[in-house]
Amino acid sequence: MGRFAGKVAIVTGGSAGIGAAVVARLASEGAKVLIADIQPPAATTDSIVFMHTDVASPEAVATLVEACRQKWGQIDILVNSAGIGALAETPDMSEELWDKVFDINIKAIFLFCKYAIPVMRANGGAILNIASISGQGGDYGMGAYNASKGAVINYTRSLALDCARDGIRVNALCPGLIETAMTELTVARPEDRAAWLSPIPLARMGKPEEMANVIAFLCSDEASYMTGSIVTADGGITAHTGQPNVPYRRKLREQQA
Repeated sequence: MGRFAGKVAIVTGGSAGIGAAVVARLASEGAKVLIADIQPPAATTDSIVFMHTDVASPEAVATLVEACRQKWGQIDILVNSAGIGALAETPDMSEELWDKVFDINIKAIFLFCKYAIPVMRANGGAILNIASISGQGGDYGMGAYNASKGAVINYTRSLALDCARDGIRVNALCPGLIETAMTELTVARPEDRAAWLSPIPLARMGKPEEMANVIAFLCSDEASYMTGSIVTADGGITAHTGQPNVPYRRKLREQQA
């Protein structure tokens, strides 16, 4: 407890899902947290403040960062959690949808880093960008999402190099399938849920709180020698080459013999 006492954090997309879990975790360990989102959180406190923010608007981002500096005098942690998905093959995808995905998933990260880093230089700190295992490989019909999350991963690496001399660490987390509003409809039908869970070695969805555990570590002094790291938390799905489970198939044949 108290790992983040005296620290100030900005969390984008902090009103729901992984972002909300991160806000709760940081605040529970002593941080003051400013949420940047278009939807208000379920509740606020003296240490958790909300500002309605279009994360893809330079003016809105600059205003929020300055408000944070004026209110608390510093920024120590930036967690870029805002993100959206899109399901459409390239011929069917509108330019507007493509641009929206990139605006929220990668441009917003650039904007928050652009305006927060000059403030963070005073004391150093940590930036955590939420990417996805979908930035490490391709998915059917998710070209815009795959491309935007791949951009988050490599931008994180480049940013880590540029920020190291200022004592600012930059890492990324690549979650797998997590129980959030974004994935709720995806697994609503039993047959769809089974299809999504079957390739996951742990055979379940992850929880936002589990992602918050990893993020809290990466933003803490316990991860003081980690920067430019791309950390995966996906129940083991990316550990698989995609080839068949040969031992299981052999046992199945033996049982049927």
